[in-house]
Amino acid sequence: MLGLWSLYLAIAEVIVSIVVHLSYALSIFGSAVWIDVMSILSASSSSNSTPPRHKPKKRDSSDDKLLVQKAPIVLVHGIFGFGKGRLGSLSYWGGAEQRDDRILVPDLGALTSIHDRARVLFYYLKGGTVDYGFERSQQFGHSQFGRIYDQGHYPEWDENHPIHIVGHSTGAQVVRVLQQMLAEKAFAGHKSTSADWVLSITSLSGALNGTTRVFLDGICPEDGQTMKSISLLQVLRVAVLLYEWLDIPALKRYYDFGFDHYNLPWHKAGMSGLRDTMLGRSGPFAKGNWVLPDLSIQYAVEVNKRLQTYPNTYYFSYATNHTRKVFSQKLPRSFLGTHPLLFLRALQMCLWRHPSHLPPPYEGYRDDDWQDNDGALNTVSQLYPRIPHEHPHCELDIEFNYDQVLKPGIWYYTTLEADHVYFVINRDRAGVHFDVLYDGIFQRCRTQMKRVLMSSQTVEAAVKSICVCENECVCGLRLFE
Repeated sequence: MLGLWSLYLAIAEVIVSIVVHLSYALSIFGSAVWIDVMSILSASSSSNSTPPRHKPKKRDSSDDKLLVQKAPIVLVHGIFGFGKGRLGSLSYWGGAEQRDDRILVPDLGALTSIHDRARVLFYYLKGGTVDYGFERSQQFGHSQFGRIYDQGHYPEWDENHPIHIVGHSTGAQVVRVLQQMLAEKAFAGHKSTSADWVLSITSLSGALNGTTRVFLDGICPEDGQTMKSISLLQVLRVAVLLYEWLDIPALKRYYDFGFDHYNLPWHKAGMSGLRDTMLGRSGPFAKGNWVLPDLSIQYAVEVNKRLQTYPNTYYFSYATNHTRKVFSQKLPRSFLGTHPLLFLRALQMCLWRHPSHLPPPYEGYRDDDWQDNDGALNTVSQLYPRIPHEHPHCELDIEFNYDQVLKPGIWYYTTLEADHVYFVINRDRAGVHFDVLYDGIFQRCRTQMKRVLMSSQTVEAAVKSICVCENECVCGLRLFE
């Protein structure tokens, strides 16, 4: 009888989650269509009227020279995100890309794995045909090569022409994986890559250590990879496979899940291909080569074993938290202040407990550490890379002086009172806080961070000079000792 009630509860929870997520998706899609329709009508109206004559402003050659000298700031979207050119005129970044004249906004696929996104990002910048790697393609059953970028968006990218990258949510881990690939010279035909190609990484609500939310959405806590038979993710899987199989050009141009290298459309896969993907015999969901398993704590432990914090790159992290303590229990801060998409999950994440019959996902795991969250990611996961070992880090007050000297090779972090989508999609939700955040990030990129090559010994001396712990270090800055 108890098992039957548990089944009914699970089904009810899935239905509620579907309604909430589908409503939000339709509202975003509707908003994008409405913006495009109004833009077309506005343009049509303007063309029918006689515009005032004016002399075009002469462009100073010094402006072009200054623009070339600026290192691009690359904005990397998170899960279900999109880049420039998708969803019409709607901006994933709430228009933040308009606050600087040297910003790139790539579209990396809404649900593709962190590894595949990192590969796409490299070729988006450098140009060429996306190469996912022969061994990787054989392991997961997809094409080795993907989309073609005839002209890279920053072909001169190298150690002498580095970039700044801002990653939201999953995008933060994508950036770290990309930097590791650069350090390992993992791109065929590009043997001169190094970690120094990246001047700074800024993580905004970044998935640096996984999240417990994936277990609520349907990933099994036993392995952090397979899906529960009854879950929101199973519904998502079926919907995505149908979307990809139907391959409606107008929709695919508007929104793309990023699985082109799997050849899922009907004219390539046929009915048999659809059957095999639905039954889990092939496709991205068959072997876990998509983003949700990559957000599990188990995956974070494994991938973080090889991801490094490099001595010549600046690191910043803006964590978000929208919970508060009521008596002895953490709960969402407010019903009205939390985005409707996130409130239910924020509550569930506060109440989440790792199954007692399973071994902890890493040594030292405590449920209490993972209660604070922003409705999508646990706050403890967003601060800095910390599992299976902590990277050098230093807490930074949000009101810090932008003239202060910053040192590379250290994760500077701060926590903001906000939910997971507070600083994306809709600028009006955050208001002036939105402006302050992005202006601060871009100002720091432009004025504070300069390439100064540092040895490991120099970084060691730098972190020791910042660490204020007495006796045993608890901040992680003496990691090099």
